[in-house]
Amino acid sequence: MNRKWILAPLMMGVLLAGCTEKDGPEPPEAETAVDNEAAETNETDGTAETSEDFEVAFDGRMDHVHGMGFIENEEGLYFASHHGLKIYRDGEWLETSEHFHDYMGFNAVDDGFFTSGHPGPGSMMQNPIGIQRSKDGGRSLDHMGFEGETDFHGMAVGYRSHHLFVMNPQENSQMGPGYFRSEDEGKEWQEVEGAGLDGEVSSFAMHPDDSQLIAAATTEGIFLSEDGGDSFTPVTEEGIYGTAVFFGESALYYATYGTQAELITYTWENGEQQALELPDLPEDGILYIAQNPSNTDEIAIYTAAGHAFISEDGGGSWNQILNAGQVE
Repeated sequence: MNRKWILAPLMMGVLLAGCTEKDGPEPPEAETAVDNEAAETNETDGTAETSEDFEVAFDGRMDHVHGMGFIENEEGLYFASHHGLKIYRDGEWLETSEHFHDYMGFNAVDDGFFTSGHPGPGSMMQNPIGIQRSKDGGRSLDHMGFEGETDFHGMAVGYRSHHLFVMNPQENSQMGPGYFRSEDEGKEWQEVEGAGLDGEVSSFAMHPDDSQLIAAATTEGIFLSEDGGDSFTPVTEEGIYGTAVFFGESALYYATYGTQAELITYTWENGEQQALELPDLPEDGILYIAQNPSNTDEIAIYTAAGHAFISEDGGGSWNQILNAGQVE
């Protein structure tokens, strides 16, 4: 029995849940509609904060995750949730003590992360927050543009190159709707065609160093571009629901759902594909994949049902760290 009809609404509900509360009326003007200079001062003044002040123990429930990744200089696995960052480090769970932003389009990189989304309670940032960057684990955010204009759900960033690729949903001050890339951390944007990319996109990924390599997971499968997003070709056969993509150094990790969840490594140079063993995921699918660049045998997955698992042996065995949103 093909259960795509079960997974599809579940996944789309998870992917869209982060927007439902913030797409209504704007919060009071005093909290959100301030000029960029004031917003930057408010969000980046964290010099007196120690790591212990900013990161506190977390023993609760995490809902609506919109991204996940290992941050090398912070030595942790970061989850971008509807209510700020949650961190899994050395077998323990932490959360931030402030900046409870609804992070969307979250991409972990070697020295921090890039994100979009909506401001948290009490924030002086404009809604939506456009593109933001942090180099200190979320203690401060650097404004890169589009504040008050665009929430980029579809965004990929090179882990070390820091090149960006975005799917712009509607016209803003710098771009029309469509696909755009930047090789100077958002100072200038170049439109690309995105030819051959079919279906509703759930996620993008960019190679850590080579920004010509971009992958997409859509309702029509997994697609790969080798020309920076100008054209995409399918990696999967017809009838496969693509759910997640992630680039390692030499292989693309992608997740699909046909009759069950699958996690595949794909070597683009020779077309070789290999399925990895997964934990039991009945009527569930993988939404996010991450690999630890400091230890490539460490792989993490997050699913539509709110489960998270870590493998220390390249996918041979899995340890559950999140059970239906509840930390383990």
